[in-house]
Amino acid sequence: MRKILVTGASGFIGRHTLRTLVEHEFDVHAVTAGKLTPALPGCRWHRVDLLDPVQIKNLLRDVQPAYLLHFAWDVIPGRYWTSINNFSWVQASLGLLQSFQEQGGQRVVMAGTCAEYDWSHGYCREFITPKLPTTAYGICKHSLQVMLEAYTRETGLSSAWGRIFLNYGPHEYPVRLIPSVILSLLRGEPARCSHGSQIRDFLYVQDAAEAFVALLESNVSGPVNIASGQPVTIKFVINEIARQIGRSGLIEFGAVKPPEHEPEVLFGDIQRLSNEVGWVPKYSLEFGIQHTINWWSRNLKIQLVEKVTL
Repeated sequence: MRKILVTGASGFIGRHTLRTLVEHEFDVHAVTAGKLTPALPGCRWHRVDLLDPVQIKNLLRDVQPAYLLHFAWDVIPGRYWTSINNFSWVQASLGLLQSFQEQGGQRVVMAGTCAEYDWSHGYCREFITPKLPTTAYGICKHSLQVMLEAYTRETGLSSAWGRIFLNYGPHEYPVRLIPSVILSLLRGEPARCSHGSQIRDFLYVQDAAEAFVALLESNVSGPVNIASGQPVTIKFVINEIARQIGRSGLIEFGAVKPPEHEPEVLFGDIQRLSNEVGWVPKYSLEFGIQHTINWWSRNLKIQLVEKVTL
């Protein structure tokens, strides 16, 4: 059985890869720095601080995985774009990579970001669109991608880099766009939004997770966009949420200003993902939103029960 180490395994995308990896007959070792999640048959958990180089070396020595899927990073909304921790995560990721290779690792896939691209181009294609990150997060991610390619070229290690666009679904941070609109409407509160004409690329999180697993199992190297390839306006997405919940009258477009440097258009080309990796998105936007609403509806009820109990 193929042994794999998944970092950031309790995070937004990482947690959704675990069941797919087990189904694909991987021996899964999941890493988190926080609370261990409920057990999944075929998946063993490790609580490790990946910013500690000693813990990294001990983990890789004990597990000795053949595959590595690296999601762990500081992505807390409101701080990760400019956080000094981005630089620490570059260092930690390089230490993880080196220990993985030294322990006989065969293939590594790391998570990148669409923030590596020059957003003024709007349409992002891996080897055509210029890379011009403007934030500490984007700069550090892209720097790691360049170093990953150089390191694997010198060592013969197989590697790939998944550039993530806009994911949504269960377990997303509630302050982000889609969950914030869902939660407002479920509570019967106004959802205050920007004008909504921005064009974006949204991918359901389970699709993103399965795309990473497909990339891991392929022999494709270098950067690959993890995206839907289907640009839509933010207004369309918000209206679909309101339609499904039945509270369109609570949407307030134009109530807030979009961030000053936000691009009008941002979406990914997925030719590498579909033609070379052989993977295409499975879930429609309507399906993904429906399941996301259902998850938040259940979660909101739990939160309300807890408040009443307290």
